[in-house]
Amino acid sequence: MPEPAPRLDALAQAATVHLMAADDDGAYGTESAMWGSGFFVAPGWVLTCAHVLRPYLARDRGRTFAVRGTDLNDGIPVTARLAHWLIGDHERAVLPPEEDLALVRLLDDTVEHECVWLADRAVRPFGDVVAYGYRPDENESSAGAKPWSADAEINVRDDGAGLRFKPDIAFPKGVSGGPLLDPRTGAVVGVIKSRRRERDGGMAVATLALRQFGDAYREVTAAHDRWHGTVPRVITGDNWIDEQQRLPGTEWRPGPDQWTPKDRRTALGLLARLPDPGAAPSVAKIVRKVRGRRPPGAVPALLTWRDGHGLLYDSALPEDALTFLHYLRLVAAYVRSRGGDAERLEEWVAERLREDDRVHLHALVTDARLPDGLLPDPGGPDRAAVPYPGPGEGPTVTVLLDPVISVTPARFHWQIWVNHGERQGEGEYEGAYGDTELAAEDYSGEGFLPGELVQALRAPLGRTLHRLDGEGPPVPLEFALPAEHFDTQVHRWQFDDIAKLYATERLGTQRRVVLRDLARRADPDNPDWHDRWRSVAAARELTPARVPERDTRPQARHFQKLPHTVIPVMCRPAGRGVGRDAMRLALGSGHGVVLWHIEGHATRGCQDACEDLHAGVEQLLGRLGSVAELPDRIRHIRQDISSGRDDRHWAEPLALLYDDPRRPLPPEDTMPADSP
Repeated sequence: MPEPAPRLDALAQAATVHLMAADDDGAYGTESAMWGSGFFVAPGWVLTCAHVLRPYLARDRGRTFAVRGTDLNDGIPVTARLAHWLIGDHERAVLPPEEDLALVRLLDDTVEHECVWLADRAVRPFGDVVAYGYRPDENESSAGAKPWSADAEINVRDDGAGLRFKPDIAFPKGVSGGPLLDPRTGAVVGVIKSRRRERDGGMAVATLALRQFGDAYREVTAAHDRWHGTVPRVITGDNWIDEQQRLPGTEWRPGPDQWTPKDRRTALGLLARLPDPGAAPSVAKIVRKVRGRRPPGAVPALLTWRDGHGLLYDSALPEDALTFLHYLRLVAAYVRSRGGDAERLEEWVAERLREDDRVHLHALVTDARLPDGLLPDPGGPDRAAVPYPGPGEGPTVTVLLDPVISVTPARFHWQIWVNHGERQGEGEYEGAYGDTELAAEDYSGEGFLPGELVQALRAPLGRTLHRLDGEGPPVPLEFALPAEHFDTQVHRWQFDDIAKLYATERLGTQRRVVLRDLARRADPDNPDWHDRWRSVAAARELTPARVPERDTRPQARHFQKLPHTVIPVMCRPAGRGVGRDAMRLALGSGHGVVLWHIEGHATRGCQDACEDLHAGVEQLLGRLGSVAELPDRIRHIRQDISSGRDDRHWAEPLALLYDDPRRPLPPEDTMPADSP
């Protein structure tokens, strides 16, 4: 296998550390054995395996511990704390690769240290790598640990982020969490996960799994790129990019037409100073504009401009400079069109373009324009709304959350369905579910608690949405669940954590998100439901109805007598108290469109916030050209909230039932199951 360049080898060793216990007062006793290995990925940030920390932090995630390395702080341990880990099921004995990562934060931000260079390509490496870590020093006290490294070969790629080593290397105890260096590119591409007991070989996690950290991934990679962008020489006197330029077998041609590691360092450092792209489809669409094709469907979520840069490679090494400059120009245009500052990036693109003597090709960069799908909404009430697709009008993705029977607290199994929305014949559409595809499901085990659903759905739902998102608006997303769980805050999900809309980008700001009644799949031909939907879909003017009326209990006759062009609006949650009764009556009366406040009052009288909500909804409905515009109008408002519009906060907890009977949900599986 190719030998690692000596200076890159030293840099990787300098960035690798081991983790150990600390006393309650922060001291480090001589009897504290090492827990495992890790490595610095950004200033103050250590990446390791979650299973290295779980035995010691399972009962107290806030416990402090120590990070120590031969080249760190003169060998003196530095206090640290767990920041994030990807563990989903805490009862699972063995963590799958996609959950076995953890980010650790130093508590002293003045300590200088080396940082590895993380590959910007979302690759699962194959072939030769160099593994680093620490192992216990058997010749010293139990606290002793010695640096370790070895050549290894990856010969199997498991599903997701898993990697397997060819069984001709023995991994010692303690090296889990250490980095894997690709000697061909000089980038870290994986994390050692485990060894095989009493046998050679083991497993690793590809660094692409880092993207599952969501916001933390954005924060860490931005800090990584800014740090490397300063051309640091911290410990060894060398830096990663200079050494990548000198790698054997990858000599760069003398002409400026090639995108070099130094160009990449500068570009990523500048991209790290821009606002995040928000919705992942923005990055994919810019890459498609540059490359003339969609990114491959298997790539993980695109969360940063860095991720898009990594998609521009055709091989392990960078290529034509104009491809990358074209991408950077479009990113700058995107940021500028939304009020951001991209001046430094634009200046450097122009400067780098002047170095390329292919003047006849410069228009590829200088004349680059954003595709129509990425132009910002003009803003205000008159901005165009994308109608929600009816039958035959485009795809939708539906997540069925099926509660486990007689379990408290509630747990859910899930399915992900794709309705392709294709016209089936001359004026006719496929029946109830002939045009749908089951993309993923999990009916195993005991189901998932509501707080566990984000983690469980993140990967399969993210892959499905990414596969379907094309040149146009992101595909709509439906959640079908029982009415008593309609207050599930799905519009705030980020596949990472739940926060208010104005904290960061959430599902409800990225795409049209609506709720559907899971119970209606048992009665898809309900005449009241169809009658009301035909009227509301044909209406050009819609009005709200406050339900229940002030100081009254909900009555069935009130909901039944509401005109078909009236939308029930509740300033209460739908899952408890009076709101639960009102929602039950609304559904029983055939209403397919309902709005409610998932955190509103349950029993007490209305407050000022209730009046703000009802006034806001009345104004919102007055601007609609049709009910099909409602989901996208609400998405616009959520975007405004996310960007800091204080006058829109009445809508932050607003949920929407948009239950079109012309697109029935897939029915329950009533076929008998084979007995074991």
